[in-house]
Amino acid sequence: MTNTILNKLTILLVDDHAIVRMGFRLLLEGAGATKVIETDSGEMALGCYDKEQPDVVVMDISMPGMGGLAALVRLRARNSAVRVLILSALHDSIIPIRALKAGALGYLSKRCQPEELITAVHQVSRDQHYLDPELAQSVALAQLIGNNDPAEVLTDKELMVFLQLAQGRSVNEVAHDFHLSPSTVGTHLYHIKQKLNVHNAAEMTIIALRNGMIEV
Repeated sequence: MTNTILNKLTILLVDDHAIVRMGFRLLLEGAGATKVIETDSGEMALGCYDKEQPDVVVMDISMPGMGGLAALVRLRARNSAVRVLILSALHDSIIPIRALKAGALGYLSKRCQPEELITAVHQVSRDQHYLDPELAQSVALAQLIGNNDPAEVLTDKELMVFLQLAQGRSVNEVAHDFHLSPSTVGTHLYHIKQKLNVHNAAEMTIIALRNGMIEV
């Protein structure tokens, strides 16, 4: 692989950890990226995308605020041609399936080798899909036979609300982040509780942790 494989690309890097962004930026620039813009939240990513019109968005899925999955949905609603590579420290088949269904072109574990990130960004920049090889088999199997995880019964919007509430955010905070009314979030919460047979946020947190959907 040459050090110019990402030549002429403008990349938007979205991650709430500054040291992670620095490492990724140096790696991407070393592979020839012309411009790497950094931001630390899904909310900021929306504005940066509109201003910079990057070739690829490389975005963490677990961030304070709306998070990567919700930001992906928002970006796709604004521009269906957006190219997004989702990064995650989580290692399960549920989130990749959701991300790909929501319109991400690629999904990669943060445990990947540096060269793999460059390859993934390169393929996504060419409108090609890329899935972490370590997850490919489990994702394919889950799509083939179905996934027994309780979160599979949630809609995409319910899952986004679920992930936020499971991390301890309030209904009002989620409503603010997603630009929804508290009553709408409350309706989603009611459906989540019914579908997952839970009674409070603590039980949602336990389900999310057991299924590798959030980090401790």
